[in-house]
Amino acid sequence: MKNKTKYRSIDLFAGIGGIRLGFDRAFKDEIETVFVSEWDEKAQETYRANFHDYFDIAGDITKIDEKSIPGFDICLAGFPCQAFSMAGRKQGFDDDYKGTCRGTLFLDVARICDYHKPKVIFCENVKGLTIHDRGRTYKIIRKTFEDLGYKVFDKILNSKDYGVPQNRERIYLIAFRNDIAPNEFVFPEPTDTSKILWDIREKDPVPAKYYLSTTYMDTLVAHKKRHEAKGNGFGFEIRDWSDVAGAIVCGGMGRERNLVVDNRQKNLVPTTHIKGEINPYGIRKMTPREWARLQGYPDDFILPLADTHLYKQLGNSVTVNVIEAIAERIYKELEKETH
Repeated sequence: MKNKTKYRSIDLFAGIGGIRLGFDRAFKDEIETVFVSEWDEKAQETYRANFHDYFDIAGDITKIDEKSIPGFDICLAGFPCQAFSMAGRKQGFDDDYKGTCRGTLFLDVARICDYHKPKVIFCENVKGLTIHDRGRTYKIIRKTFEDLGYKVFDKILNSKDYGVPQNRERIYLIAFRNDIAPNEFVFPEPTDTSKILWDIREKDPVPAKYYLSTTYMDTLVAHKKRHEAKGNGFGFEIRDWSDVAGAIVCGGMGRERNLVVDNRQKNLVPTTHIKGEINPYGIRKMTPREWARLQGYPDDFILPLADTHLYKQLGNSVTVNVIEAIAERIYKELEKETH
């Protein structure tokens, strides 16, 4: 290492690089990513468009020998939350998916960190992880890291408190190696609670393809009525520009729960094959760029793929602002140790 304050990190379950981006912002030129793993090829494409590493992105983490990973100080791991999500089937450690148990992918984080013993392990996950299986799943995760020789701190934070207009609660877990662990780790206080949807709105009129068809609107209305009759709160939602978005997620409902009214586009001739006409009320989906802003990605972050992939990737991603705020605190703790 060139100097004492340079930290090496690895980016596991990297997605499109949101956790890395937050750490890069906080640590500035004092962090270097030395290994990246992400098995989704489309996510890899977006990652490569934005991060230019001297090595290839590794694929399936379960097939990677921990000894082949370069030494590192910080492990970034937004391990997949499908197994733990409130929206998922909540099967946790028993959730079998394509022969891989998604609920146990965090054990690969443990395996790699057991071998390399980094200073810090950083994990982000859905809030539902804390209550899954009456809290047992989360206890196992914490105990696994403690058994490896780490002191674990965690907190649920909401993205809307950190400069983006999105109501998104997530659990953030930071494990410091025992020999350098602070007695207490103070998570960042809210930095900016003032942002509203108007702040992330596209500057120019949005293409007609983002506006809902009358037929689709009818389907959404019928769907909502069916759920309301059963006493469920599911269904589409139109957000006011002076409000915040609901959590964006990778399924269709992430878009339908975050519709907006925007009457700037006057040319409402359909550009895609739709049933019916474009609705006359100005109701549209948010664009992928608006979603990127909801997650704290800067406007120069490249979105190279078709919308379908981008909605999925951004819905699965992290809020960069929250990561950056936590990473700044982690940096301060590590710096205490080096001085």
